[in-house]
Amino acid sequence: MKAILKLIVVVLMANALWHVSSAYISFYKFKDSVRAAAMDEGKSEDDLRQKIAELASTYDVPLTAEAITIRREPHHTAVEGSYTAPVAVLPGYEYQWPFSLDIDAYPITPPTRLDPARP
Repeated sequence: MKAILKLIVVVLMANALWHVSSAYISFYKFKDSVRAAAMDEGKSEDDLRQKIAELASTYDVPLTAEAITIRREPHHTAVEGSYTAPVAVLPGYEYQWPFSLDIDAYPITPPTRLDPARP
C-alpha cells in the first residue's frame, strides 16, 4: 500500500513537471522570437506589435497586441508585456501561471563609411 501511494505521488509530480516545463519552453521560444523581431530597426512600432501578436498566436501565448508596450530609441528597442496561462499542475486543477516579457534588443548595424573617398 505504501509503495502504491509513493508511486501515485511520483506520477503526480512528473505530470506537474511536464506541464510546467512545457509552458516555460513555449514561453522561452516565444521570447527568443520576439527578441529577433525587435532587432529589426526597419519596422515601425505598429508593424512590430503586429508581428509580436502573430508570434503569440503561433506559440499559443495568450498575449494580445494591446498588452504589448514598445519603446524605441536609437539603436535600442524595449518590449514589455505580461500574461497568465493556465497550467494543469494536477489532473482537474489548472493554475494561472504568470509570465512576464521584458526584452531589450540592441540591433547590430553594419558600420557606415564616413569618408566616401576612402575605399
